[in-house]
Parts: sequence; structure tokens; C-alpha cells
Amino acid sequence: MRVPLSWLREYVDLPATATGRDVQAKLIAAGLEVEAVEQLGAGLTGPLVVGQVLTIEELTDFKKPIRFCTVDVGGANGTGEPQEIICGARNFAEGDKVVVALPGAVLPGDFRIAERKTYGRMSRGMICSGDELGMGDDGSHGIIVLPPEMEIGTDAAQLLELYDEVLDIAVTPDRGYCLSMRGVAREAATAYGLPLRDPALLDVPAPNSYGYPVEVTDPAGCDRFTARTVVGLDPEARSPIWLRRRLQKAGMRPISLAVDITNYVMLELGQPLHAYDRTRVQGTIGVRRAEPGEKITTLDGVKRVLDAGDLVITDDRGPIGLAGVMGGADTEIADSVTDPETGEVRGTTEVVIEAAHFDAVSIARTARRHKLSSEASRRFERGVDPQAAAAAAQRTVDLLVLLAGGTAEAGVTEVVAPSAPRTVSMPADHPDRVAGVAYGRETVVRRLQEVGCDVYGQDDLVVTPPSWRPDLAHPNDLAEEVIRLEGYENLPSTLPQPPSGRGLTARQRLHRRVGRVLAGAGYVEAPNYPFVSEQVFDQLGLAADDPNRRVVKLVNPLSDEEPAMRTTLLPGLLGALRRNDGRGTHDLALFETGLVFHPAAESGTAVALPVDRRPTDEEIARLNAPLPEQPRHVAVVLAGAREQAGWWGGGRPSDWADAVEAARTVAREAGAELIVRQGQYGPWHPGRCAELAVVVDGEERIVGHAGELHPRVVKALHLPARTSAMELDLDALERASAGAVRAPRISTFPVATQDVALVVARDVPSAEVGRALREGAGELLEDIRLFDVFEGEQIGEGRKSLAYALRFRAADRTLTVEEASAARDAAVAVAAERTGAVLRGA
Repeated sequence: MRVPLSWLREYVDLPATATGRDVQAKLIAAGLEVEAVEQLGAGLTGPLVVGQVLTIEELTDFKKPIRFCTVDVGGANGTGEPQEIICGARNFAEGDKVVVALPGAVLPGDFRIAERKTYGRMSRGMICSGDELGMGDDGSHGIIVLPPEMEIGTDAAQLLELYDEVLDIAVTPDRGYCLSMRGVAREAATAYGLPLRDPALLDVPAPNSYGYPVEVTDPAGCDRFTARTVVGLDPEARSPIWLRRRLQKAGMRPISLAVDITNYVMLELGQPLHAYDRTRVQGTIGVRRAEPGEKITTLDGVKRVLDAGDLVITDDRGPIGLAGVMGGADTEIADSVTDPETGEVRGTTEVVIEAAHFDAVSIARTARRHKLSSEASRRFERGVDPQAAAAAAQRTVDLLVLLAGGTAEAGVTEVVAPSAPRTVSMPADHPDRVAGVAYGRETVVRRLQEVGCDVYGQDDLVVTPPSWRPDLAHPNDLAEEVIRLEGYENLPSTLPQPPSGRGLTARQRLHRRVGRVLAGAGYVEAPNYPFVSEQVFDQLGLAADDPNRRVVKLVNPLSDEEPAMRTTLLPGLLGALRRNDGRGTHDLALFETGLVFHPAAESGTAVALPVDRRPTDEEIARLNAPLPEQPRHVAVVLAGAREQAGWWGGGRPSDWADAVEAARTVAREAGAELIVRQGQYGPWHPGRCAELAVVVDGEERIVGHAGELHPRVVKALHLPARTSAMELDLDALERASAGAVRAPRISTFPVATQDVALVVARDVPSAEVGRALREGAGELLEDIRLFDVFEGEQIGEGRKSLAYALRFRAADRTLTVEEASAARDAAVAVAAERTGAVLRGA
């Protein structure tokens, strides 16, 4: 909400010395988010005067149309002679009143006006447009043409109110009343302790039976509808300068007098209005829910198909407006048009004014459903004062009579659904207990009355919030009002005292260790949003029946392109890798730990828990039952160089083995034994994919995959060539953990090393052979390492040789050659039994 300070002063007698910064500080202290104070007219100095165009000479010897004008500026130029000015604009004619910047003036942007020769003529000044003066768009896209009654030589800066301060307020959803001058003025009056001149206090005629006919069939969606009629409008009437300038300062573009007045009253009182051309409305105006499939063309020219949940305004033909959002084109106020033959000006001369109160939730859903956010819908979503509708309609009628020469018809229509006043019961010391400050009953009552509440009672207060504050529904809401008006800065600063002996859980410690160990291995953490599009599963090459394709969809997503919760961390990480690669960083190693979401087997609706007692275990279980499963995963992606080249060596690129090693690193940190074997799944290259498994409760379980991505996936996602990735179920690793990771015991006895080369079939995984050797070697085996893989004619077709280095050590003695050899032979025997391995050369 943009609030001109000059406008605000009409409702509150702010101190004459108070600047925009002073008012900003006061409003911030009262709880409003005043983001900035804009200085209008900064850098603008005169002379800037009203002039009248006397003559226009068209210069045709140039590439673009140029006009040489003489302009009467009175005595402002010191001579009284006409001012000669070159101008390229075409939207003014001889006799028009315009704004002239004389030599010596400085316009916004440090644009200095001086006499200079251009296009072969001497130009002594400039005829100004709104943009050049920093006024904003006035709809003309050209020179400012002033009303003919303006006096020549008048100071145009004062006439156009070019100097002002504008407060830019970010209105939170619970403070919808501040989307109006009336609401902000009320806050300023309270902050300064000054009286408020409420612009809604108007004499409004009582409703009668001969107003424009209105029928409301959905009182839950529209509990108040006021209609007034004004006839005899002058189609040639234009919005006065003061009205246009206030709209511009508030960030709105002037359009036509009738529309400008409705916008002005909306800004002033916070009540959205709509004006219908009465000659284009057929029959009774109605308010109802739309029929599925009904259509309407809104004022923005878009034809929209309506939903059964949309609240619409109708006449005998059907919908003529989306209630509270935007009117329809069929009843739009017509622009004035001059008949070229008769010179008669035609336009709207009779209007019906609508001032209604609509259900906030219904308007919000309609606006989002049609992707149509308007000034009206923004206000209705946040709550509009239903009692202001009649005053807003009266204010609009008054302005139309005053500025457009209209006549208000005596008929007044007001349809009101009966409702009881809202009351909130609250102990008088409730704000004291919330804030930890002893305010006292008198202060609590006074502050609540300042915001418009009626308060009764002594120890227990019965509070009736004002109609413009629908957010005051609970005792804590009232306590917040007292606290903010007394000053948040006056609250004591008390740090909570945490109970001793509590720290991170074992799960939290594991997540931190995993992050630290991956960072230590050279990976950079890249957290991503948990939202994905379902098309990404096609790009990842997942099978049609893959469980990861079952997603939890959001009803109201941040982006329609990503409406689903992720089932894998890879889309976000690969997107981050792609962005960084596209911006010139080609050597990348990223990781993320985060939740993924799998829908529950049976869908359901969460129950509402009681607030007067602690929920039972059964109630909490019913609440959690519909929630999706949310395991925590860890994933890494790599591309480019894993080790940089330099004087120390040639470096090397990252490959599938680095992704597998990242999985082993995470498993070691979790204290789980990771089973690594050849696999094939979704986005990974079938020949360079490792399947990762652990044993949980005696059963082997696949917990992830690692390796190089498939070339088709790389191409579909626009990734660097040979990109590798790994993803693991971290929760499953935790369940497979043998407990806390124990520090290694360092033996003082020497190691005994035995090398063994085994020949196996080519399709036997080396990891399976290594596991067999480890199991067969027994407790004396300290480490096993595969150091050579050989295939050739000496081995035989379809076979390969695997060479392992076995390290044996005892904690209490030096091993003999016989003991080490026996352990090696036992390891070879188990490998031979399980994998068919034979000693090379045997």
C-alpha cells in the first residue's frame, strides 16, 4: 500500500514538522511494515509553469515528425513574449494548456533544461510529459494536457503536487484494513495519540424499496450488497488533477472519471467498488455461485470458463462479473467517443454502483483458480469492513455528482444477511501473562478501545472487535494488540533456560556427521526445494511402474510446473549442477541430505485435534496416519575434474567409482556394512551402476544406487558428459548400523601381508569375491584390498584374474607364517566354494 503523506494529513493532524521518516518510525513501532519512504520531486527544480500553445509549425525535413511551437507562459520568462520550443509529441494542439520547463529547470535524473539549437531552430525550454516529471503513467503516453481553466504562468509543480513523500507499506494478511488510507490513518492517529477524522462517517440515506433490484441467493458468499444509481453523467467530464495525482501516487493509473472515482474511494475507505453501465445491465442484479461450464469475458479481455465454486454477479443474461475479483466486459463503463459527423460526445451517462461484502475464502480461491489477482481481490482476501459498504457507495455517489454533473436517484438498495456481533472473552490480565509485563486492566481496556473495540467487564473482559478487524478472533489476538501498541521495544529480554542433559539425538548426530564427512571429501552442500514436476521422472528414465513415480501432489503449489513433492533428491541436485555448469563452474561435486515423500498406502483426511487437553495417543496416530512416509536420503552428484591438474600431477576426471566411494564413506560414518554389487536402475548407465544394500534385522535391503548416469538422461537434463551420482536411504543405513562407530585399536605387533590371485568367471562381481575372502579369513584379517584386475589369453576366454592384498594382524602376538598362510588358505577355500574361484597358476 502506497500512502502519500499529504493525503494522510487530511485525516490526522500530524505535526507540521513530521517528515515521512518520522511517520515511518512511528508506524513501524506500532507494528506496520513500512518498507520505504519515497521522495517525490527529488531532483526537480523550477521554473516549471503552465503555458498555452499558440502556434504549431510542422517540420518535415527530418526522419521523425518534429513540431516548432510557440507557447505563452505569461510573465514567467521575464519578458512576457511567447516561448519558442521544439517538441516531438503529437497529442496536443493549438490552444491546449501544457506544462513548460523553462531554461534553468532541472528535471528528475539531473536533466537540465537550457536554450539550445536543435533541428535548425532555437528551443528555449521543454513541453513536459508525465514520465519526464516523475509522475508515472497517466494513460496518455505523451504530453500533459491541462484543463482549459488553468491560469497561464501558474507554478505547475504546485498545481501537479509534484513534491510529496510516499510511504510504501507491506501489509500483512492479518492487517487488511491497512490497505486503505482510512486504516493507515487510524494507525497513525493511535501512534501519535491524535484524533482521527474518519472518512467513512457520512450521512447515508436509509435503504428503500425503489432502489435498483438486487437478489442474493448465496448469503454465505455475499452477506451485504449495496446498490446506488447515478444518472445524467457528463460523458466529457474528466478526472480533476488532484484525483489523478492521488491515484498516481498510490500506484494506480488514471483511466476515466467513473473508474477513477471507484478506485479513489477504494483507496480511501478500503471498500472495493464496481460501476456498471446501467444501460448495459439487463434486469435484476444477482449474486450466486456459477454453473459449471458458464463463461464470462472479464475486463482484461480474457474469456474465462467458470467453476462451480466461483461467486458471480449476474443479470438476466448470466454472469456479468467475477464477484470481488473483476467485472465483466459486457457492462463496462464506455469510453467517451466523439461522433465525427455531429460532434456529439457519447459515453456512459448512467451508472449503478456496487458496494458489497464477499466471503474472503471464496474470493481468494476464485482469484487463484483463474490466476487473476486484482486490487479488489487483495482486499477481500484480507478482510474488508462490511459496515463500510454503504458509506463507500455514498462517497462514490457524492463524487460522481460533484465531478461528473450527475444526479443521484433516490432509490437505495441494501441486502444484508443477519449476523450476530462477534465477541471474545478474555481475562483482564491475559496480555500481562502473554508478555510477562504488568500492564494493568486500565491500560488493556484503553488500548483495545483505541483499536475500535467495545470492552465490558472487570476481571473478565467481554470484547467486541470492530467490524474492520476480522482478525481479532481469540484472546491472543487481543493481547497482541495491547503489546504492539505499548511497544515491542518495552518487552523484557529473557533468554529461555534449556533443561540440562539434553542435546542432539543419535539421528541428528548422524546427519551432521554425514554432512561433515562429505564436506571433508570435497563435496559442497546444495539444499534444494522439495518440489518437482512429474515430467522429470521421464527424463530420469524411470519405469512406468516405478514406486518413485507415485507422488504427493500439493493442492496449492508455489509453481504449477512443480506441483509434486520429491521422491528422490536427484532432480534438485542435478538442476543445481546444470545451473552451475552453465555459469562457468565445470568441476562440481555437490551433496544434499533431505526428506523425500512417498504417499501413504491409504489416503485419508487428518483429524482436528482438541485444544482444551492433551491429545490421546490414538488421536495423534489418526492425525499422522494420512501423512506421507518421509525417509531422509543423502545424494551426491559429480562432473568435471575430481582432482585438479598442476605441478603435482595430471589430475583425473570424476567417474562412477567416486560416486560408489561416496556411498562407502557415508556407510562407514553410519557404522553400517554396505554391500556393493553390479545393478541396473532408472537414470544410471546399465554397465556402470552399483546396487547398494545393507542387512536390516537379518534381511538384505536395497538402499540406493551409485554410478555414472545414462547418456540419455545426461542429454535430457542437459548435463555435462559422464556425470555421476549416488543416492542412499540414510534412515535405512541408520537401522543397519551396529551402533556407535568404535575407534580403531592400534596394535603394536607387526602386520603379515599375503597376496592372492584368483581366477573367476568374467561375470562374477569382484565385491562378491572380496566378501567371501573376508568371511573365510576370520578375525585375524585386518584389511583386504583389490589391487589388480587382469583379462587375457593366459587366463582363458570368459574369465578374469583378481589380485587381492590381505593384511593379517593379531592384537596380542606376532603372527607366524603358518598362521597367516592358514588364514589365507581358509579365505581362498570359502571364495572357491561360493564363487568358483581358483588360484591363478594352480
